[in-house]
Amino acid sequence: MRTNDSENAHGLDDYGLTNIGRVQINLNTPMLYEAVIKRREGAIAHLGPIVVRTGQHTGRAAKDKFIVEEAVSKDKVWWGKANIPFSQENFDKLYHRLLAYLQGKDLFIQDCFAGTDKEYRLPIRVINETAWHNLFARNMFIRAMPEELKNHKPKFTVLHVPNFMAMPSLDGTNSETFVILNIAKRIVLIGGTSYAGEIKKSVFTMMNYLLPLENVLSMHCSANIGKDNDVALFFGLSGTGKTTLSADSERDLIGDDEHGWSQNGVFNFEGGCYAKVIRLSKEAEPEIYQTTRRFGTILENVAIDTWTRRLDLDDDLLTENTRAAYPISHIPNIFEGETAGHPENIIMLTADAFGIMPPIARLTPIQAMYHFMSGYTAKVGGTEKGMGAEPEATFSACFGAPFMVLHPFKYARLLDEKIRRRNVDCWLVNTGWTGGPYGTGKRMKIAHTRAMVKAALNGKLNEVEMTVDPIYGIAVPKSCPGVPDEVLNQRNTWADKNAYDQTARRLARMFIDNFKQFEDETSEEVKSAGPKIIGTSGASHD
Repeated sequence: MRTNDSENAHGLDDYGLTNIGRVQINLNTPMLYEAVIKRREGAIAHLGPIVVRTGQHTGRAAKDKFIVEEAVSKDKVWWGKANIPFSQENFDKLYHRLLAYLQGKDLFIQDCFAGTDKEYRLPIRVINETAWHNLFARNMFIRAMPEELKNHKPKFTVLHVPNFMAMPSLDGTNSETFVILNIAKRIVLIGGTSYAGEIKKSVFTMMNYLLPLENVLSMHCSANIGKDNDVALFFGLSGTGKTTLSADSERDLIGDDEHGWSQNGVFNFEGGCYAKVIRLSKEAEPEIYQTTRRFGTILENVAIDTWTRRLDLDDDLLTENTRAAYPISHIPNIFEGETAGHPENIIMLTADAFGIMPPIARLTPIQAMYHFMSGYTAKVGGTEKGMGAEPEATFSACFGAPFMVLHPFKYARLLDEKIRRRNVDCWLVNTGWTGGPYGTGKRMKIAHTRAMVKAALNGKLNEVEMTVDPIYGIAVPKSCPGVPDEVLNQRNTWADKNAYDQTARRLARMFIDNFKQFEDETSEEVKSAGPKIIGTSGASHD
């Protein structure tokens, strides 16, 4: 840890940071706790976690994320809804205004890494105007050892200034909030939002640009490893169970959100976890639950009694998106190596609120590419503010469209190459609704989902008879250890079979319409791997 009042300390003049206040670099966790309390940025809860508020910004600013359009990356970026171009001129103007704002301000710095594989890790620097966000960076990224700090040269910098607001009419932003990645200058500017997830996702976005250029697949997934060194990947959007299912007491956690897959194997990008904790169950998710009762954990927008300092994890008054950010060492069973082996199984998760997708199904490599590029789940009212009661289909390419800089087919092609080379088994798992859509059916029992995932990972599903879904073409097991047979066939769980057929065709059309955006650069084989809409007279169902 170092503290320095010099305005050009630690190379900050390289960023144009001058006339700044106190610079505190690489403070440890207790020191950052002290700074948070002294600066009244948060409160210490019962048993030691620190509770903070993010104000009106309780989630990602998806419409406020930009990439600077410049010569180095212009022809590689997949421009569109996820990657919105921002002019170099506007970037420079906003950057200079931000530098002026920081004059006289105290700064907190963490020097760390993204990526445990030393062959591909990215040295990063996170510069914050708040202590609790600096603690977040310390929790989430890979801490540099004292001997590594001596020669640490950042190749990517996060400049995070939540209290600085953009002026859309002057800066060319959509609002006061901005997340602007400059790939050529290896820096991201974040302002107007206190939601800490923007910090980690900005680094992830940069990794998603850099690694595929080295034939390394960057992935928005969790990963764990069994006692026989069998690695499993879990892809899924928020709310699908990615973090929950990978935190398995019988397996070691590699990481809960961001990974790379190189010729060396699978490796974690991060040194921590960022888990949703709304209505967290001590019984169903004991490992994650215990992290909310640990010193060092940051709890975003979690309700706390001001007198007893006890938490209420069920309270969603501020947001459904309550979060815990904690070092991965808070989980009891973790993989401690730099790189794990190559996956034997890939699980693609969906929380299908339409009640159509099978509880579990085997995917061919081509089907895996299709569903990977589709990245489907469905949200419902009550879990997302501003939504009605009807389910709403959500498609997010590669299960992380806002962070994928290149065309999704480039990531899918890398995935396919690695699946075929390693003969990986691929599965689609629905953690959503059964017996009907949201409002009629019920949520899939987590005990059943765990049993299905366990059977897939230990090879038991390779021994059972399969039936092919007539619309989606995926192979559905007729039996699974620990799961009643009637649960496995979604159509049979519906009282109204005609309603199932109509809803299945409706969802299939959504898949087809969504995939049209990829067709210009996607192979015909992958295009043909999607659902087929059958006639209104129906088709034979098992």
